[in-house]
Amino acid sequence: MDIGSAVRAIRKRKNITIAQVCERTGLSQGFMSQVETNKTSPSIATLDQIAKALNVPLAYLLMSDDERMSVVRKADRKRTTSGGDQLKVEHLSATKGIRMMIVEFPPGASTGEEPRAHQGEESHLVLQGKVVAEQGEDSETLEVGDSFSWNACTPHRVRNVSDGTSIVLIAVHTDADND
Repeated sequence: MDIGSAVRAIRKRKNITIAQVCERTGLSQGFMSQVETNKTSPSIATLDQIAKALNVPLAYLLMSDDERMSVVRKADRKRTTSGGDQLKVEHLSATKGIRMMIVEFPPGASTGEEPRAHQGEESHLVLQGKVVAEQGEDSETLEVGDSFSWNACTPHRVRNVSDGTSIVLIAVHTDADND
């Protein structure tokens, strides 16, 4: 864990000097320098003082890089195809156990000829067009603004029943250990 670099980056981003942190915490400049260069590890109580001086939650200083906010710019989205290359998939974001994507269904396209099952839970929001969602014996027609969700371990599929392209935002949640 690189707490020192996080402390330094936050301090610099907020234009706070080491002297100001020391003034607010009562810590010495030498100690703060050692914290920022990871030459010493402060106690939780001391780290809490530093967090308060920087006006950030203590938990933020303890987070690893992979736990912090992740940004995917529109131009940088990973794009794939699915279902015989009928469906265009834009991968928006992913974190432990959660993936989000936008799926573009051409007229008549579906997630597959047969319903399929997999681990996890899904939530969907229809952004454009009209789709039919099928799970087991259930079938619903959904239009723009409608949403649906299901446990994905029951066979399911989505198909576009509109004359134009349908677009669906999908969030998939699985146990992080099973990703």
